[in-house]
Amino acid sequence: MTQPPSPGAGPVPGSRPAHITVNGVREPHAAATLAALLVARDIDPAARGIAVALDGRVVPRAAWAETPVAPGATVEIVQARPGG
Repeated sequence: MTQPPSPGAGPVPGSRPAHITVNGVREPHAAATLAALLVARDIDPAARGIAVALDGRVVPRAAWAETPVAPGATVEIVQARPGG
């Protein structure tokens, strides 16, 4: 008789880890909020010239710290650069 895996025993066979898509690239889901996602990419959330969209909707900067990034989300990060 087979027993179910115990908690913390690793992934369940046949399951897949949660992912998000950032700027068109699929990656493991690791950040809880938009602000945490930026910091993980060495982007200062307070820096000027940054815009973030979550699932096709622009998120105001003031909401980045409270906006969760759910598994399966699509995030676009745009940074203005001097000189074009």
